[in-house]
Amino acid sequence: MILINYPYFHLKTDTLSYVFSVTPTSKLEHLYFGEAIPDGDFSALHFKPTAGLGSAILYEQNNQQTNLDFLPLEMSEFGKGDFRLTPLEIQMPDQTFVTDFIYQKHEVVLGIVPSGVLPVGKSADDIESLIITLKDTKFNVEIQLIYTIYASTNIIGRRMIIDNKDETIHLRKVMSMMIDIPEMDYELMTLQGGWIKETHKEIRPLLVGTYIHESTTGASSNRVNPGFMVYKKGTHEDYGACYGFNLIYSGNHYQAVHVSNHGIMRIMNGIHPQAFHYPLEKNHQFETPEAILSFSKQGFNGLSKNFHDFVQKHITPRQFKHKLKPVVINSWEAFFFDFTASKLLKLAKKAKQLGVELFVLDDGWFGKRNDDTSSLGDYHVNLKKLPGGLTKLANAIHKLGLQFGLWFEPEMISPNSDLYRTHPEWAIHIEGRTPALGRNQWVLDLCNPDVRTYIVSEMSKIIESTKLDYIKWDMNRHITDATSYAIKNPGTFYYDYILGLYDILNTLRQKYPDLWIESCSSGGNRFDLGMLSYTPYIWASDNTDPIERLDIQEGLSYFYPPSTISCHVSLAPHAQTLRNTPLSTRFNVAAMGCLGYELNLKYLTRAELKEIKRQIVLYKSYQNVFQQGTFKRYNTIRDNLKLWQVSLVDTHIVGFYQTLYHASPNPDVLSVKDLNPNAIYEITSIQQTLPIGRFGHLIAHALPIKLNPNGVIMHTISKYIQLNNATESYTTSGSVLMQGMPLKQQFSGTYYNDQTRILGDFGSQLYIIRKVGDVSERN
Repeated sequence: MILINYPYFHLKTDTLSYVFSVTPTSKLEHLYFGEAIPDGDFSALHFKPTAGLGSAILYEQNNQQTNLDFLPLEMSEFGKGDFRLTPLEIQMPDQTFVTDFIYQKHEVVLGIVPSGVLPVGKSADDIESLIITLKDTKFNVEIQLIYTIYASTNIIGRRMIIDNKDETIHLRKVMSMMIDIPEMDYELMTLQGGWIKETHKEIRPLLVGTYIHESTTGASSNRVNPGFMVYKKGTHEDYGACYGFNLIYSGNHYQAVHVSNHGIMRIMNGIHPQAFHYPLEKNHQFETPEAILSFSKQGFNGLSKNFHDFVQKHITPRQFKHKLKPVVINSWEAFFFDFTASKLLKLAKKAKQLGVELFVLDDGWFGKRNDDTSSLGDYHVNLKKLPGGLTKLANAIHKLGLQFGLWFEPEMISPNSDLYRTHPEWAIHIEGRTPALGRNQWVLDLCNPDVRTYIVSEMSKIIESTKLDYIKWDMNRHITDATSYAIKNPGTFYYDYILGLYDILNTLRQKYPDLWIESCSSGGNRFDLGMLSYTPYIWASDNTDPIERLDIQEGLSYFYPPSTISCHVSLAPHAQTLRNTPLSTRFNVAAMGCLGYELNLKYLTRAELKEIKRQIVLYKSYQNVFQQGTFKRYNTIRDNLKLWQVSLVDTHIVGFYQTLYHASPNPDVLSVKDLNPNAIYEITSIQQTLPIGRFGHLIAHALPIKLNPNGVIMHTISKYIQLNNATESYTTSGSVLMQGMPLKQQFSGTYYNDQTRILGDFGSQLYIIRKVGDVSERN
């Protein structure tokens, strides 16, 4: 709710409060952001500069003075005495960069203030928005600060609209939000990485100075995700005070935390100012993306729940909110470019028998696309590979009872393509310079409406002729040579490119509202809230090694729910790491998201195929829990262990993931979060099998006859038979399980029976916990 007792503004949800006021000098002072507090007299929260500072510059307005450099603010600018990092840099009609925006008025509206060009949070009954209008003291230029309260998810949205009613101004830096917090005893968590090592959690102490968290690749980037947190030192997964921020945008972004020489922490978030120069003409407006903010005293898991609830309620396209993503098989790692219709159908038939629901033909179906050197931008089908065309293949896939999906890379063009030969001007380039290649391709100019029309038209033909169920939308290179001859000023290119992308996605979404679109950009190169506004899930990484995925998926989980994270099981050793991991672990990690498979089934043994069939049955049994449950992480004292939990109503699933095995390990104790202490629960470990080859030469000592472990007989047996690993099943109270229950002992280097848990390197286990009664019923 929005509570106003001028000059105070109190934005409140069930768990947080956000308070600011209009100062006597008509600036906005930030007073409080944290745990929910009662509405009332906020005078005690004002900053109290009762002693002067050396070198102080005093700002004067309304016959009042203040030191802007020392005051916690809601918005600041350059040139009037605040020398900290600024969220605004505007060249005004007098060609100076000095601005002075002061409070003019406010308005409260029900629901969301709509955006004409950018995705914002989707509306619901519990939403209110506050619009604060600021006006420059010299020129007729206004800023609307928009605060949107997503009450049920404990999220505040912030964005700005610059409204120019004067001569042309030039925007050089315009953040979506700024906030000053008058403390500095915090640490910063960001998600850093690169291709096949996306979204790894990084922790830094915050000291005096500036930390900048940025992407300049043209996309939100696999190097730096736009989500970040600042938190009190000592905060853990389940306790402690932390603030979180994200941005509903898919282009170059800029987040900065500046700690002043007096320990005041300034946080800002928005479009990256590099190469940004937006001339705003008279009677025109400029909109920033929406930044989102949240706070929790329940640690990182509490903050993550706010973000997850927000995504599921206000970001995911409405038609997909409660739909479960189908189990996929993707053809890429099975065949790469080397496939025929016959190969594809054989894979699809086997996958259907195992329980797969959606077959996806990846790259290579169009033009002369036999490698990555040609044909991007062309949409005519490669009839040598697919006699009868895509329609014939799609009909055959649908006849099997599977949904059919296709890979597209709509934003790209190959130099060797019919499209480039016809429209070379559509490739992003600068006259007189040789454009840089990436993956043997260039980027199409989405600022150009003719390009957008072409993409939508060609994709629509394919979608309609195949009755397509799913699109994998890829984008495999960063943007260079950034300019467009379809726009007036190169300084608007990166912003206009993203608007062009959103225009295409919005058009397709309106034409085909029920079409699944999975975003992908060399894996997790564009995992952001902007894309999730149109595509309900995103390929997290091209790296399917489950041990690497533990870090990648865990990093994403701080800001994005499992329903948005696409995860595949592939063959081992893994193409990206050459690491050999158990099939069970590959599933146990991929199941904590939207499950798929990406492998050639003919390379699996009969025993492995049986295991995959069991995996899919299990996943479908708990699909709503895996995809729509509340996800939580565990703090563990062991450096070789991760535990994750996902819960929905009275069903809970805990994933126990061991990286490198330590000899003779300590006993494992499993504690489960968020149970009813007075309820009775059944806890069961999922049946898993062990390849005989896992035991190597030791298997010879366990057999009544001596066989060569590397011989033909053992090799043949291992195709059909695997050993059962220890399972566990108990019934006990929620209070016991929350306190901690010992698990069966792991193998400790000597002695083995079927009750010994064998995890070893890269082993894992899923535990299903279901409520079966109440304690009172047993007494």
